[in-house]
Amino acid sequence: MGVDVIVVGGGVSGLVTAVVLAERGLRVRVWTREEATETTSSVAGGLWWPYRIEPKELVGEWSTATLRVYEEFAERPGETGVRLVAGVMEGSRRSGLGPWSARLDGVRDARADELPPGHMEGVWARVPLVDMPAHLGWLRQRLEAAGGTVELRAVASFAEAAATARTVVNCAGLAARELVPDEGLVPVRGQLVVVENPGVEEWFVSADGASSETTYLLPQPGRLILGGTAEEGHQRTEPDPATAAAIVARCARIRPEVAGARVLAHRVGLRPARPAGVRIAAEHRPDGGLLVHNYGHGGAGVTVAWGCARAAAALVPDR
Repeated sequence: MGVDVIVVGGGVSGLVTAVVLAERGLRVRVWTREEATETTSSVAGGLWWPYRIEPKELVGEWSTATLRVYEEFAERPGETGVRLVAGVMEGSRRSGLGPWSARLDGVRDARADELPPGHMEGVWARVPLVDMPAHLGWLRQRLEAAGGTVELRAVASFAEAAATARTVVNCAGLAARELVPDEGLVPVRGQLVVVENPGVEEWFVSADGASSETTYLLPQPGRLILGGTAEEGHQRTEPDPATAAAIVARCARIRPEVAGARVLAHRVGLRPARPAGVRIAAEHRPDGGLLVHNYGHGGAGVTVAWGCARAAAALVPDR
C-alpha cells in the first residue's frame, strides 16, 4: 500500500495529527523511535490547562478546540481515558485567566474552604484529566481503525521519511531540535512521583511560571500523581531521590495523608519547550515534497493536541 503522509513522532501530538489525517482519508504512517508508553506524553500528568505555552493569541483557540473534543471523550472514560474532574488552580483568580476561560463552563474563584491552609486565592474548575497511558493506547487503536499504522523507527533526517511519502509531518517533540534543526527548542525536565491514592478525589495545582518547582496532585485511576519540576535546560532522565522527596513533602503540605502513601513509581519527562511558541508551518522541499511542522508544545501538548493537529493537518493537501 502507498503512503501519503509520514508523521514523525508517536507522542500525543503525533498520534492525534495522524488520526486527523487518516480520518480524512489519507494513508498515514507514524514513525516513532519508541512506543507511546515510553514517550514524554506518557509521563505527563494529563491535566487540561493552558500552561507555559506560546503564542498566547493562538493558544486559546487551540486549547478550546481540544477542550471540546475531550468533553466528548469524557462521556466514555473507560474507553478513552478522559474524565472531567474538579480541582483548584492555586494562585490565580478568575479575572486573571486568559480569554479562553470564558468558554470554560463553571469556572469560578475558589471558596476559602476549597483552599489549603495558608493559600489565599485560586480558581475552581471542572476540566479534563487524561489518563495518558490509556489515552495513548486508545489513540493508536483509533488511528489503526482509520487505516493508519505505527512503525518503530528512529529517524536521522526528514529526508528518510520524504523518500517514502511526499508529505512529512514533524511531531518529533524535543528531537526536532536536531532534525529541523531548531536551537530554540529547549528541554524542560519534569519529575513526578506516582503513589497509591489515599483518597484524593480532586486535583490541585500550584505553579509559579518563574520557578523550577511546582506542586500538583492529580488523581488518576488506581494511582495519584504527585509533582513536580520544570527545570529548563536539564536533560537528566533518571529520577533524583532528593527531588522526589521534596515533591512528596510539598504535596503532603497540601494533603497530609499523602506523606504515608506507598510509592508506585518515579517518572521523568523532557518537555519540548520553545520560547518563540509552537511552530505550525509548512515548508516546500527541494524535491517537491512538503514538510509540515507541529512542535514546541512544552508542557501543554495534551491541552492543545487537537487544536494544533487540525491546524497542521489543514496544511496537508489531499491526494
